[in-house]
Amino acid sequence: MEISNTSKTFIKDLAEFIALEYDEIITPLERIIESEDVAVFYDDYGNAFDGIIVYDSEFYIHINTKRGNRIETPRGRFTLAHELGHYFIDNHRNGLQKGLLEPHPSKNNEAKHQKIEREADYFASCLLMPEKRFSKDCYRRKFQFSIIEELAKKYHVSLTAFAIRFADIGNHPIMIVYCESNQVKWNWSSIDFPFKYLAGKNNKIPEDTLVGEYFNTGKGERKTEQLWAGDWFNCFSHEDEDRQIYEHFIPYKNKALCVIWED
Repeated sequence: MEISNTSKTFIKDLAEFIALEYDEIITPLERIIESEDVAVFYDDYGNAFDGIIVYDSEFYIHINTKRGNRIETPRGRFTLAHELGHYFIDNHRNGLQKGLLEPHPSKNNEAKHQKIEREADYFASCLLMPEKRFSKDCYRRKFQFSIIEELAKKYHVSLTAFAIRFADIGNHPIMIVYCESNQVKWNWSSIDFPFKYLAGKNNKIPEDTLVGEYFNTGKGERKTEQLWAGDWFNCFSHEDEDRQIYEHFIPYKNKALCVIWED
């Protein structure tokens, strides 16, 4: 379920108001936690979740270090920011307090079908990368993947989190495609990205792409390469098929992240 525009506006304004109360570019989550007097516990919870917030007379946040969510890592910071979304968004917090809402264990990089999880993810993105700062950093810069690498480090977030935020509010249309075991798990694109439909059938990765070659041969390295739009997308004309696009490919074992754009 998608977030309504009204909810998105409220969540964005709330998260960015909190972030911009502090001068630091890297949103100081620990200081926010201290100001709210919320208890946070980092521990090994197996593979059960990345994070969860529970209410028992007061709020407690549990962060799972087993899944890489340490306090200093981009993954851990996003998980904590996500749980803070459940705390700060009124209907989430009230629902937890009144027992109307069950605690939702969150897992990063997995499809979120429930509206409440999408809202918490959106809050986390706005809290860690407020649009006012984000837009200044992207202003009048010609897009290339190095911008994502540079600014993800600046905001201390993952490449995936930054790329998704860039797709939403950046100054150049892009698409992000996340793959596992030769299957497209999800994709996300800017509203004005010119292509919508991937060429592969049944979520299979198109073969004539960097990521397709990687899963078919087991060989590949992180790089940017120029391709034809028809290699990645179902196009409705020969002119569209022959448009040049770029794919930046990041492999990791049986997984891969791709960012695609057109000049």
